[in-house]
Amino acid sequence: MFSRRRCYGYQDQPVIMLGNLPNDFLRVAPTQAQSQEEADRAAAMHLQQQMIAQSRHSAVGRLQVSIVSAVLNKNYGMTRMDPYVRMRVGHQVLETQTDVNGAKNPHWNKTFQVYQLPKGVNTIHIEVFDERTLTDDELIAWVHLQIPEVVFQGETVDEWYNLSGKLGERQEGMINVVISYTTAPATVTPVMMMPGMYQYPGYTSVPVYTLPPAHQPASPVPPRQISEEERKQLEEMFPSVDAEVVKSVLEASQGNKEVAINFFLQMQES
Repeated sequence: MFSRRRCYGYQDQPVIMLGNLPNDFLRVAPTQAQSQEEADRAAAMHLQQQMIAQSRHSAVGRLQVSIVSAVLNKNYGMTRMDPYVRMRVGHQVLETQTDVNGAKNPHWNKTFQVYQLPKGVNTIHIEVFDERTLTDDELIAWVHLQIPEVVFQGETVDEWYNLSGKLGERQEGMINVVISYTTAPATVTPVMMMPGMYQYPGYTSVPVYTLPPAHQPASPVPPRQISEEERKQLEEMFPSVDAEVVKSVLEASQGNKEVAINFFLQMQES
C-alpha cells in the first residue's frame, strides 16, 4: 500500500510522490573526514585518560649523575687526547660532550637525569673514550660502580673512582662522579593533542584538540617544540617502543619527559 505525500518543487508547483520516504531523506551523510575526526578524537581522549589513570597514584624517582672530571695516567693519542664519557644505566646509554685537547685532565661537568631505575639495576657503567678523526674512537678507561645505598636515603655522594684500562685494574686514573636521588609524586597536566597525531591507512589526518580547563585561557598555548635529542634519548631508553609512538607521546605530553617516561614504564609493566 502506498502513501501519498505532497511536496513542493520548482516554482512552488505541487509534486505528488508515491511510496514511503527513506529514513535518510534530506539527511546529509557524514563525510569521510568527519568520521575520521571522531575516531581521532576518541583515540586522543583514550590516550589522555590512560596516562592520567596510570600515573595518578605513582611516584617518579630521579637518579641524577654528574660526570665532573677525570685524571688519567697516560695519553694514548699521537697528540693530546679528546676524551668523552659514555655512561650506561640499565638500558639507557648517555654521553658527555668531548673535551677537545682535554688530554689527561679532561673536564665535562655534565649532569644526566635517569628516571625510574628498572628493577634490579644498581650499577653505573662508565667508559672514557678518546675521540678520533680518521679512525674509530678508542676506549681508554672504564669503571663499573655500585650505586651507594645512602643515595636512596636522600644523601648526595661526591666521590673519585679508580679507572681500569690497558695499564691494569684500577691503574688508569680516577674519575669524579656525583650521584643523588629524589622522588616526587607523578603529576599529569591536561594534554592538548596536536594535529596529525593519529593517522590511519587511506585517511588524511585531521586536527584534534581537547578543550582547555576552565581555569586556563580559552586560546590554546603553542606546544613546546620537541628536540631531536629529546626524542632520541627516549628511543634509547625504550628501544622496544616504535619511534613514531615515542614521538606521538612526547607531542601529546607537550614535551613533558617525566609524563612520557612514566607512561612508557607503566605500558611495559602491563
